[in-house]
Amino acid sequence: MIEAVLISCDDHLDLNMMPADIWTNRLASSWGDEVPHIEERDGKAAWVSGSQIWGMWAGKRVVSAGPKPLLTAYDRGGIVDTSELRAGTPALRLQDMERDGVWAQLIFGPVTSIKTDDENLLRACYAAYNDWLLDEFSSAAPDRLLGVAMLPPHPEAAYEELKRLAIRGGVRQANVQIAMVEPSLEDKRWEPLFDLLEQSGIILSFHVTVFANVSKAFDKYKGSPGATFLHGKMFIEQFLDPFVDLFAWGILERHPKLKIVIAECGVGWVPWVIEEMDYRHYRLWECADFWKDRGGIPHKRKPSELFREQVYGTFQQSPTAMRLLEFWGPDNLLWASDYPHPDSIWPNSQLTISKTMGHLPEETVRALVGGNAARLYGLDVSKATVKGKLDLVVAKVAA
Repeated sequence: MIEAVLISCDDHLDLNMMPADIWTNRLASSWGDEVPHIEERDGKAAWVSGSQIWGMWAGKRVVSAGPKPLLTAYDRGGIVDTSELRAGTPALRLQDMERDGVWAQLIFGPVTSIKTDDENLLRACYAAYNDWLLDEFSSAAPDRLLGVAMLPPHPEAAYEELKRLAIRGGVRQANVQIAMVEPSLEDKRWEPLFDLLEQSGIILSFHVTVFANVSKAFDKYKGSPGATFLHGKMFIEQFLDPFVDLFAWGILERHPKLKIVIAECGVGWVPWVIEEMDYRHYRLWECADFWKDRGGIPHKRKPSELFREQVYGTFQQSPTAMRLLEFWGPDNLLWASDYPHPDSIWPNSQLTISKTMGHLPEETVRALVGGNAARLYGLDVSKATVKGKLDLVVAKVAA
């Protein structure tokens, strides 16, 4: 049995579990009904902004006469009070973390929930969420509740919000929802954002969302359970083009201090893509004379070199990830529990880590479950008063 500081690098604070007054307390009354607020719709509590319904809210108990919905992590953990906004209440969230042996969490907000065509309202809603996250949520335990700021999916708005956050301080990571960005990353309009990320030291993350294109899957499968098997395909589809763009358009090479975290999109597909780009890079230099009269070749470094220095990926319980450590290296993988989502491993993180990493050296396990994150985010793990207990010896015997 060993003790290790567990830092989960992909956890959530979804719209349904956020306090009802996040926007009503922070947006000017001049927005009227456009200010996101709670209303009852069809007997259920919902987030509403003008004519748009953003999603459901868990702050009001709902008794359904229909079939029981999919089990949640709370069901698995024996917590049956569905009216508690646990994930959005710092004290309750910290209780759940301690039950799971987790010291700190990187917490992603409602990444696709803000829906408005009004650019000014969009910016105001993102800013209000980020202010609440920093002032009222993360401030309850700044070294443990590591809120990931949200940036609008448009370059000018994202830049202005990042500049505001960089001035006020306290932000380690900011997320742009990659399935929603417009224009795509190679557009020069994104360059000021990349420059500012380098200057500020704030890490940029891209987080997957099933809601960006799940309707197409269910249309194809007509709502059958088979549609759920398409999640992996949709996840990769969201990431493949922008991931390649980081290398193909020289974004990482132009911005060597830029750090990227790709969250909850799987890590097994990445090695082949990098391998293929390395080969194309080699072919590019083979044809250097051809490009000499066409402005030269801007790509001086191999994609695999840039990848190891600048890109990190999260994983949960992935045997594939463990087998790809030689490719990813011991420093670039970040463990996550995915709390409180239904497919998370909460409250069984310690057992799951023991089972999936028991064949690895102790120092490698410590790096994967917390050491890599501590180094990336500048966390002082000597302050950790909660540690995971990992039974690696038993896991090795069982294997």
